[in-house]
Amino acid sequence: MLHFIGTSIVIFLGITALLTQTWSNFMYVPLAGYGFAWVGHFFFEKNKPATFKYPVWSLLSDFIMYFDTINGSLEGKLSAAAKKFNKKRL
Repeated sequence: MLHFIGTSIVIFLGITALLTQTWSNFMYVPLAGYGFAWVGHFFFEKNKPATFKYPVWSLLSDFIMYFDTINGSLEGKLSAAAKKFNKKRL
C-alpha cells in the first residue's frame, strides 16, 4: 500500500509540474516515491529495498505494481509468485 501511495504522489507531482510548469515539484518526486516505499521495507517488511542494488529495475517494478493494483491483477500475480517460491501469502 505504501508503494501505491508513493507512486500516486509521484504521478500527481509529475502531472502538476507539467501542467503548471512548476518545475520545482520534480524535486519532491524522489522523496515521495522512495520515502513511502522505504518506510514499508525498513519498518514493516524488515528487508532491504532493491533500489540500492537495482535502481532502474526497482523504479520500473514500482510502476508495474502500481498499474497491476489498479487493474486488479496484483493479487493473482503475488499468489502465483508465492506458489512458485513455496511461501504463504500474507
